[in-house]
Amino acid sequence: MPETILETRDLARSFGGLRAVAGVSLAFEKGVVHAVLGPNGAGKTTLINLLSGDLPPSAGTILFQGRDITRLPVHERVALGFGRSYQKTNIFPELSCLDNCWLGAQARLPGWLHLLRPARRYAPVRDRAERALALCGLDHRADAVAGTLSHGEMRQLEIGMMLATEPELLLLDEPLAGMGVEESWRVIDLLKRLRAEHTLILIEHDMDAVFSIAGRITVMVNGAELETGSPDRIRASAAVRDAYLGHEDGGEEHAA
Repeated sequence: MPETILETRDLARSFGGLRAVAGVSLAFEKGVVHAVLGPNGAGKTTLINLLSGDLPPSAGTILFQGRDITRLPVHERVALGFGRSYQKTNIFPELSCLDNCWLGAQARLPGWLHLLRPARRYAPVRDRAERALALCGLDHRADAVAGTLSHGEMRQLEIGMMLATEPELLLLDEPLAGMGVEESWRVIDLLKRLRAEHTLILIEHDMDAVFSIAGRITVMVNGAELETGSPDRIRASAAVRDAYLGHEDGGEEHAA
C-alpha cells in the first residue's frame, strides 16, 4: 500500500460568508506528484495556504506523517520538512543566487546563529546551499545577482531556496506562471527530476505540464473536491469536463 505523507480531514476555511475550502478530505502519497486543478476561484491556493500554515483552518485536521500539525506555524512545518513556493516569486533580488540558497539552508539547520562562528565558515550551510543551487540548475549563476535573472531563472532559484532546506514535501503554487515555452519546459524538467526524491503538491493551469508530470490529480470546484484519481481517470471524467465547461475563466480571486 502507498504510504500517506500528508492527509486532510474535513478541512475548511471561510472568509466571512465565502467558504473557500469546504470540508476537503485528501490523502497525499509519499513520492507522488499530486496536482490540484480547478477553475478560477475553486479554492486551490487557499488549500495550499492551509497545508503550508500560511492560513489557519476554520475547521478540520491536517496530519503530516500521522502527526496532527493543524495549528503548527509555518516555521515549525519547515523544520518538519515542508517547502513552499508562491504565485509571486519570493526571492531576495539584491543578493547573489548562492546567498539566496544560503539563507534557505540556514532556515532549517539548528545553531546557525551561533555568534562565535562566522556564517561563511559553517560548512553544512555552504554544502546545502551549493547542492541546492546545482539541483535547480543554477550553479553556473552562483555569483549572479538574483534580480538580474530571467523570470524562469527566478522560479528555479526559488525552488533552489526550498531545496536548501532539504524538504520532504514541496508545495508549488503555479510555478510556470508567466513563463514562455522554453522556460516552462526547463522548470518542468526540474520538477521531473525532483519527483524521484520528493513529494510534490502542485497547482498549475498548464494542462500539458500537469499531465506530463502528475501521478495523481484532484479537481476542485467551489471549494470542494470534485474528483481525485490518475491522470487517465481525470482525462476521461465527464464530471471534470462539465465543471470546466460550466465556469467562465475570470480572474483568480484571493480565495482561489
